[in-house]
Amino acid sequence: MHSSILHYIPYYEEIKYHTNKLLLFSNQQKNSYSILPSIESFCQFSNLNMPDAVNEEPISSNNGPSTCDLPLARQKRLHWWLLLALLIIFLLVGQAAAVLLGRFYYDKGGNSKWMATLVQTAAFPILFIPYFFLRSSDDSSSVSNPPSILTISLIYAVIGGVIAGDNMLYSVGLLYLSASTYSLICATQLAFNAITSFFINRQKFTSLIFNSVVILSLSTSLIAVNDDSDKPSAVTKGKYLLGILTTLAASALYSVLLSLMQLTFQKVLKKETFSVVLEMQIYTSVMATCVSIAGLFISGEWKTLRGEMDGFTPGNLSYIMTLVWTAVAWQLCSVGVVGLIFVASSLFSNVISTLSLAVTPIASLIVFHDKMNGVKIIAMLMAFWGFASYIYQNYLDDVEARKTQADANDASASSC
Repeated sequence: MHSSILHYIPYYEEIKYHTNKLLLFSNQQKNSYSILPSIESFCQFSNLNMPDAVNEEPISSNNGPSTCDLPLARQKRLHWWLLLALLIIFLLVGQAAAVLLGRFYYDKGGNSKWMATLVQTAAFPILFIPYFFLRSSDDSSSVSNPPSILTISLIYAVIGGVIAGDNMLYSVGLLYLSASTYSLICATQLAFNAITSFFINRQKFTSLIFNSVVILSLSTSLIAVNDDSDKPSAVTKGKYLLGILTTLAASALYSVLLSLMQLTFQKVLKKETFSVVLEMQIYTSVMATCVSIAGLFISGEWKTLRGEMDGFTPGNLSYIMTLVWTAVAWQLCSVGVVGLIFVASSLFSNVISTLSLAVTPIASLIVFHDKMNGVKIIAMLMAFWGFASYIYQNYLDDVEARKTQADANDASASSC
């Protein structure tokens, strides 16, 4: 041991000081620490490269985790934050791009509601690429009592069918509303999700969340009674109101879907790997795509697709590329949504989705030159207010959780 210490002669005084402090602390706690762990602890704290002779064993107390666990915990938390940031980007970029491309499809001659529904899930095959890689790396992860294939298939089939119906409602809403109006109404999904999370996921309903629900509801009411001068051309007052109602219904159904997905992760799948996120997204999209294709043929809209493509103002190639990139954008958005449910909660996923919807009116103002009258500006500011209330509540919850964890750690340390 003395030969190892000689490697750190330039730091002898500091080593001695920290060693004495550790020895004093160990005596107070009635534990025994050797000089060797004390030196190793100091060197790790100082980011020094330890020789192999000193670094063979992790530091551990009789009643606590090894110090090697701490960097691993920090690394794991860093990976969590990186994954969270990536999923947020997927959701924000994917949803904004999908809404704008969907409005572009309608503005330039597209009129098929079932086609607009189909592209929201049709790009699921691209998810098989990351799924196969992640699945092979996650094979070691398993649960003690995995659900049966029949149970999982039934859950995915039901969720996929509901997704198809929800996408259809969104398609009708976007057909009869401008992109900015549509996005502001969709922001009410946060209010709906607060309610569904309370009943389905047992998340608390505080005064700040209630404030957010009321503000977002009033924001939508302002748009509903607003002058319809910004509605798309050839849209009557009745169709404009139908667009508002279908978008509200879609937002409510979407919130139920998020809560059901979170419940599935927690109670049925019970597997903490990102491949599970992709698996749910792929199989529910397969079901939703099948339902959308069936609706396209049963409704007879498939007969009009050729004429729709020929009449698309920018041209046939632009028609195809619009549908392709809309499908990719929706799939990117969906991965972000389901991923955030997995790593955080359905409530947090909806908060980020609402943020994107609050920003989309600004993008539509730039891209499509949508009118932003005083009422719509007030509605948008109220949407931001409701979003801010919700975020602040999540901040308070996080502070409380950290305090509880710190108290638990202190209690555990004092009992050692």
